[in-house]
Amino acid sequence: MHIPDGFLDPWVAGLFWLGSGVAIGVAVRRARTKLGDKRTPLLGVVAAGVFAAQMLNWPIPGGTSAHFVGGAFAGILLGPSLGILAMTAVVTIQALVFGDGGIIALGGNLFAMAVVDVLVGYVLFSAFRRVHETGAAFLGGWAAITVSALVVGAGVGVSSAFAYELGTTIPIMVVGHAVLGLIEGAITAVVYGYVVSTRPDLICGRFTGETVVPEVSA
Repeated sequence: MHIPDGFLDPWVAGLFWLGSGVAIGVAVRRARTKLGDKRTPLLGVVAAGVFAAQMLNWPIPGGTSAHFVGGAFAGILLGPSLGILAMTAVVTIQALVFGDGGIIALGGNLFAMAVVDVLVGYVLFSAFRRVHETGAAFLGGWAAITVSALVVGAGVGVSSAFAYELGTTIPIMVVGHAVLGLIEGAITAVVYGYVVSTRPDLICGRFTGETVVPEVSA
């Protein structure tokens, strides 16, 4: 999922940086009212867990790789604003310290994994949680990583600097991550269910961003 430097044309990288900057800026402003005694340490715990999960990755055809993302779970547990900030910290540290993804391409990686992944997972979970919470968590985890892969595939596909075009990059990225997404969705649902059963007060899963105690589906 991480895009290395040299895979994006400058204008594509610039658009990604613009989109990421706007989304992260909005998240910072909204997060100021949501941090507290419980949310602050939880932000660090979620970021650390996602960071560890993302270190496991493997190559797929077309010069890219697949790995767990965890943005959907961060969004479901923390809410969209804090979820974006947690994932921003993870992706940035990976690029600056571990060389996982390029510096120029960091805007694209942030947009895919810290913005799109978090928002897609959160929105779908919030939309379907009253139908079935566990199923909504699974759907959010699966769709989030799949849509994020679509964004990455589109970004590198439209770049003349990359060796493959959209007809190759999008199918490879989307299919590969849609399959991986089944596992990510299952993990998201299982971990979410565990948190609900042990600490339901920590769940932040409504559009209002308020901490709520969800109704556990049978």
